[in-house]
Amino acid sequence: MKRVSALCISLMIAPAFATAEVQLSFYGGVQSAPASDISIRDPLIGDEDFNQDWEGRSFEAPPYYGIRATRWNSTTFGYGVDFAHNKVYPSGGLPDGYQVLEFTDGLNTLTINAYRRWTDVIGDVTPYVGGGVGIALPHVEVTNGESETFGYQLTGPAATWIAGASLPINDQWSVFGEYKGTFSSNTADLESGGTLETDIVTNAINFGVSFNF
Repeated sequence: MKRVSALCISLMIAPAFATAEVQLSFYGGVQSAPASDISIRDPLIGDEDFNQDWEGRSFEAPPYYGIRATRWNSTTFGYGVDFAHNKVYPSGGLPDGYQVLEFTDGLNTLTINAYRRWTDVIGDVTPYVGGGVGIALPHVEVTNGESETFGYQLTGPAATWIAGASLPINDQWSVFGEYKGTFSSNTADLESGGTLETDIVTNAINFGVSFNF
């Protein structure tokens, strides 16, 4: 009896999984970042509090890019994970004593997102919005006259928000364009025993391709 019941349950839930749409997306584009406040507490070189201008240099190696996996449980709602390789380079100089202060390999974020899309409203074009929360995993690069910090760290929480539209090419492939913003709150450890704290927002216009299966 238990085997029959298990078989019946399997037959009932199998169609739900079979009809779910899984989408793997790859994207790049132009990414920038406004200025942010930075607080450095360094026992070797001293403390600094300043406002830093940033630039993205999206196409310089390593380039800005992202990878996204989405499961659409219905025609309108989905969820998934998104990894974004954001970048910020200093613009306008650094405080005295600092030769390098950047997140260029990169200001990485990993988020769990939810999405809402609208089908059959603008021909074959499908608008969508999304958002989510996760973690920041930047490559911290800070060099001054006393120490050098160079490596990946888990620095704090992150969030993202997205609005765009996709267009199918065939049954499996589609292209999309979107605006994508990210926020990361970063507390990084320095080799000197100090810390660097900064909250950074990035803005990007993305273009990408998705494979559906």
